[in-house]
Amino acid sequence: MTQDTRPTVKLSRRTLLRGSAAVAGVAAGSGAVTGFPAVWSAEPKVLRYLGTAVNQSADIAKKVKEDTGITIEYVAVTTDDVTKRVITQPNSYDIVDTEYFALKKLVPAGNLKAMNGKKIKEYDNITPVITKCELPDGTKIGDQGTAPKKVMFVEGEHSTKFAPGMTEWATLIPTTYNADTLGIRPDLIKRPISSWAELLNPEFKGKAALLNIPSIGIMDAAMVVEATGQHKYADKGNMTKAEIDLTMKVLTDAKKSGQFRAFWKDFNESVNLMASGETVIQSMWSPAVTAVKSKGIPCVFQPLKEGYRSWATGFAVSKAVTGMKEDVAYEFVNWFLSGWAGAYLNRQGYYSAVLPTAKAAMEPYEWAFWMEGKPAEKDIHAPDGTLLEKAGNTRDGGSFDQRMGKVACWNAIMDENDYMVRKWNEFIAA
Repeated sequence: MTQDTRPTVKLSRRTLLRGSAAVAGVAAGSGAVTGFPAVWSAEPKVLRYLGTAVNQSADIAKKVKEDTGITIEYVAVTTDDVTKRVITQPNSYDIVDTEYFALKKLVPAGNLKAMNGKKIKEYDNITPVITKCELPDGTKIGDQGTAPKKVMFVEGEHSTKFAPGMTEWATLIPTTYNADTLGIRPDLIKRPISSWAELLNPEFKGKAALLNIPSIGIMDAAMVVEATGQHKYADKGNMTKAEIDLTMKVLTDAKKSGQFRAFWKDFNESVNLMASGETVIQSMWSPAVTAVKSKGIPCVFQPLKEGYRSWATGFAVSKAVTGMKEDVAYEFVNWFLSGWAGAYLNRQGYYSAVLPTAKAAMEPYEWAFWMEGKPAEKDIHAPDGTLLEKAGNTRDGGSFDQRMGKVACWNAIMDENDYMVRKWNEFIAA
């Protein structure tokens, strides 16, 4: 995505898989195989894993090495560079972990192999949130923007045309997803916050911040514009030029009035703004709220009546990968969906692609807290032992169904993307 200047991996949202670090060439543990088909060869089982570190962690690399003998070599770059590499350097990686909204650019390039659902053990158990844009009970959720179901399937193995429904050929096998909202400092605001409109409330003049990644920041802005009653979008993820102009005017007027303290680009900046009290309300990512709370500072990932902006990522294999290397790639994807990694990600506040296997790998009290919205029976810890929530607390936003059921839109690349980016940059420079 040429428009996306996602920060480098050490500072991006999804780098903070708590208790882990994205590293190049991680290789640790024994070679014991536990329940996964072995691929025997004189050649070592190595995968070059390209991504923005959403699921790249030393813990995951160590565990997959122990379970399957596969060595993961992380190639950690920005979202923009993931797209560039997929399109121009298909020989520079074996497996890629990228966002669904990038697929409108990636699939037509023809450098990704369609993923064969018959080779994915849990293919039929992938959450319908991704495959159908609905909850497990069949309740439909918002599909504005690039909802994964719109781009997840292609018509055949060599097709670059998206299929309208589920086929045996997937563009990406999903790894993780979440519902994003605003972060707030309840101790400094001292009253209930229930609407995206509060981001532009003059009460918080000089204390608000917005995410400065155009393709995502403008979606947050659209949520605010609708919440303030200034416009109703047909699709917040695919605005007309007139809608882009309107949205940017609202933001520019607010900026000129002094509403914003900052426009942050990296994870640490968002944490520091909130932890210091320089901001009291801002665009935020779930792990960043957790990072503030881990400092003993009140911070809430605030549910809002208008709903959430969502995102999802998944695995694909380079067209340059064949033979044994392709078998290893499928072995890795199957391991990733088998439970351990899903449970690990759920404990970060993300959601896993196959819920039943993740549940089996979690303690009942963990599942109850993270997924069912129930008060914690015991203290809730990150994989590295950091205390996240004390016993008795509940998760911000409640259960999986409550949170994902309130998705209003998904990260997207608009038809007028180039125009939008130009207008966004004018706003930042204003």
